[in-house]
Amino acid sequence: MIRRPLRTLTALIGAAAAVTAFASPASAAPSILNEAAGPATLAAAQQKIGTSLGAAFAGTWLDTTTGELVVGITDARQSARIRAAGANPKVLRHSAAELKQIQSTLDNRTAGLPGSVAGWYVDVPANEVVVSVVGGDPAGRAWATSAGLPVRVEHVKSAPRPLWSVIGGQGLYFSGGACSVGFNAYDDDDHYVITAGHCTELGGTVRGEGGTIGKVARSSFPGNDYGTVKVTHSDVSTPPRVDRYEDGSDVRIEGADVVGVGGRICRSGITTHWHCGRVEALDQTVNYGDGNIVRGLTQTDACAEPGDSGGSFVSRPSSGSGTKLVQAQGMTSGGSGDCSEGGTTFFQPVKEVLDRYDLTLEKD
Repeated sequence: MIRRPLRTLTALIGAAAAVTAFASPASAAPSILNEAAGPATLAAAQQKIGTSLGAAFAGTWLDTTTGELVVGITDARQSARIRAAGANPKVLRHSAAELKQIQSTLDNRTAGLPGSVAGWYVDVPANEVVVSVVGGDPAGRAWATSAGLPVRVEHVKSAPRPLWSVIGGQGLYFSGGACSVGFNAYDDDDHYVITAGHCTELGGTVRGEGGTIGKVARSSFPGNDYGTVKVTHSDVSTPPRVDRYEDGSDVRIEGADVVGVGGRICRSGITTHWHCGRVEALDQTVNYGDGNIVRGLTQTDACAEPGDSGGSFVSRPSSGSGTKLVQAQGMTSGGSGDCSEGGTTFFQPVKEVLDRYDLTLEKD
């Protein structure tokens, strides 16, 4: 039986009834619509009021001090009707339709858009269209004002960027090979991705499914088989989740209680995705050859193949609806066989690396 590390070496229902009718001033004093009414009731009220006001409607919002619903209007004669509906009126210059038209005009002027323009939006309480410009860049300011539209330019510190998540079992790419994400963890200052040590020994910058994550921080192999990648890019989020691929939605890590011999476990990795089995032995010493001996591994009959290295081993999720909760067990280390005929797979218990580097598994 040949054992080897598994690393790829190639790189208005219900709520409508609760809304006070958009009544005439002669109606009885209404209940005040505020944040306590709940999202469904407020949404129904806003839609009803907005439709009734027509061209005079200038948007709605919650007063951040009182929590009460405010309705913008361009016709002061509508004030009494708004109060009768349980909201507070505010007379404004521009209607909601006018502001939307200004925004749409900007939407259609994106040719030659400077990179310093971070975006634009309708500031409903201020009754303005706002263009966000990074650092007050002159080119960005010029673009915002060049159409002759009534806009307000605001300065922002940085441009927005898409966010992406590092999920257990998904790809982790090193300059010399491909492995899988094990778990996400943190200490007092930073966030880390935990994977197999024979992967992190490759060193350097590490990428995930959505881009660059950071650089290898620590690595221990042989003897142990764990390592960490420090998350240095601000667009990376590290949720406590593991990908089940075609077997279902992600499972969520809620702890690291150990599954004993005979217990059910599952693993996730980029090559063979989600496979389950049972724990066959704890604290096993494994000889990977060439002097690469690793101690303290857990033996399982869950299959794995090259590329699955470092991927998540978790307790088997319970049946039933809703988010599946699991206990983190460890990171795929190596094994024998494959997922066509079956095999033996070993994992490095995650508790050891958490204790060694004083890390805590990520939580929601």
